[in-house]
Amino acid sequence: MYVVESKEGAIACMVLALLFLGTWPALLTLLERRGRLPQHTYLDYSITNLLAAVIIAVTFGEIGNSSNDHPNFIQQLSQDNWSSVMFAMAGGIVLSLGNLSTQYAWAFVGLSVTEVITSSITVVIGTTLNYFLDDKINKAQILFPGVACFLIAVCLGSAVHSSNAADNKAKLETLSVDTNKGSNTTDVPPKSSQADLESADYSSLKPKAGTADFLVQLENRRSIKVFGKSTVIGLFITFFAGVCFSLFSPAFNLATNDQWHTLKDGVPHLVVYTAFFYFSVSCFVIAIVLNVVFLYRPVLNSPKTTFKAYVNDWNGRGWAFLAGFLCGFGNGLQFMGGQAAGYAAADAVQALPLVSTFWGILLFGEYRRSSKKTYALLISMLLMFMVAVGVLMASSGHRTES
Repeated sequence: MYVVESKEGAIACMVLALLFLGTWPALLTLLERRGRLPQHTYLDYSITNLLAAVIIAVTFGEIGNSSNDHPNFIQQLSQDNWSSVMFAMAGGIVLSLGNLSTQYAWAFVGLSVTEVITSSITVVIGTTLNYFLDDKINKAQILFPGVACFLIAVCLGSAVHSSNAADNKAKLETLSVDTNKGSNTTDVPPKSSQADLESADYSSLKPKAGTADFLVQLENRRSIKVFGKSTVIGLFITFFAGVCFSLFSPAFNLATNDQWHTLKDGVPHLVVYTAFFYFSVSCFVIAIVLNVVFLYRPVLNSPKTTFKAYVNDWNGRGWAFLAGFLCGFGNGLQFMGGQAAGYAAADAVQALPLVSTFWGILLFGEYRRSSKKTYALLISMLLMFMVAVGVLMASSGHRTES
């Protein structure tokens, strides 16, 4: 079994995890904006997410010699360690619920803001839990100022969302006035003007990112319609996802380190690869069951579909498979780094909005043609996230084996 033993190796794992975990949400958002049903996308994503865990387990989990204290992956599958397995599977369940929720939150709240809110909740709750579960191996005088930096970035992220929403409102009002010859508008186009906008033929046009025409064309094309719907729904989903994300890492921590002493005497702790395998299996099962149900009973007024339609839908399937691999390998690297340097420090990957915001601007034109106020807040948020991830990584300790 390969073990990350150095602080430098743990930080390298966390940096790669940050890149992977910040990229896969952008791929799912891209498919939703192109009109692919979220149920179809998430089923594809779930397959390769599990496959990534299997690949990690049968490679890194089988490298090197096995011992009684550090058995290889295959050897540990037959041991009496079900109390730790249940913790790992519980972590997979809450992660699956969180990921499933965010694919709807991205449509309502936006990629960048959703990632900021969920990451901040994860850091505030999850990092604090991991700090005490890890017997305070991280430097508290560095760790908690890092948590404070995340909270400041959250406030800045909320301000970015508010400012950008005001910018979009002004753009849509201008277009609505032009289309309806001076009719009144509200925060979003009212039903009458909205119908006019959605019935307009924009298929032959290629509006520039950030314009009102761009926003209308996006609404016409995407699979989850958001015009005229309250953002409160999206925020509720986002906060629910954040709570789920804050619990999966502490559950995995308990699975691999048995702080509550649930294992029988002489039974070795779950190695990170075995725990990650069980974690991913439960994540897969929950995702498949819920999304098959959502095919026939969709939520939030998404279109109804069938399993046959899913099997025949190859539009964007490769991107969904890639997203699953990125998420699977990203989670595995996060856990490998956390086992060596402490799971509280490994939560530095929750700075993934840095990466997601980059992709949001590059791929989706987020914040294009926005006000100077929005740009200033956006830059401030990104700078604070950079400080936060650096501080959390600097708090890394080193786990000593008893």
